[in-house]
Amino acid sequence: MPVYLQYYFWLVAVSLFVFLLERLAPWRREQKVFRKQFWQDLFWLTFNGHYLGLLLALVTGKLILWLNDYLHAAGLPVPEELALMTGAPLWLQFITFFLLKDFLEWNIHRLLHIVPWLWEFHKLHHSIEELDWIGNFRFHWGEVVVYKTLSYLPLVVLGVDGTVILIIAVIGTLMQDLNHANLPFDYGPLKYILNSPKMHVWHHDVEMHGKGGQNFGIVLSVWDWLFGTVYWPADQEQP
Repeated sequence: MPVYLQYYFWLVAVSLFVFLLERLAPWRREQKVFRKQFWQDLFWLTFNGHYLGLLLALVTGKLILWLNDYLHAAGLPVPEELALMTGAPLWLQFITFFLLKDFLEWNIHRLLHIVPWLWEFHKLHHSIEELDWIGNFRFHWGEVVVYKTLSYLPLVVLGVDGTVILIIAVIGTLMQDLNHANLPFDYGPLKYILNSPKMHVWHHDVEMHGKGGQNFGIVLSVWDWLFGTVYWPADQEQP
């Protein structure tokens, strides 16, 4: 079964897992399950999480074949044939691609906030009024194209194994669902490494967007701590 089809089974499993966690220990207890805009976000989950991903996978495959043929005809090197990590241990492929992808996504996320025309895509995600796991999927299709194109380009050159790609995609979905979830936790001393619901909720603070934004991390928070874009209130209040 192709990797992108295996991912859909994990998407459902991860979504159910985080949903159950929210029911067991909600942070904002007054927030309803079927809160305002829930059905809109269910649409985005179905569209962005399933149909758009499948469409992008099919289109990308065709584009790569076309690009390879064009480069071959022009006598130019084909990035896909470089496959720098082919044959490398899976653990090394995982660490390399995970760190590279997360850092790229952190940079893309910052650009989505500071480049006006990119913000026109990203502002849909920030129209969420009550955060929970399903809000993770509220994205404009244009933003999805930008993210996937720029963050997965290294795959072409690195030649990462499909299993590694699947594992990283599932981890990313789990962490993003948790970060948006109505859950009251962080990772203690690991807050300097991992993003969390208590950290990401401040990324959605309306007032801070006008100041350039904060807490742009996807899975890792370390980039925000390193580059001075972190906000971590001492008293752990909510925005």
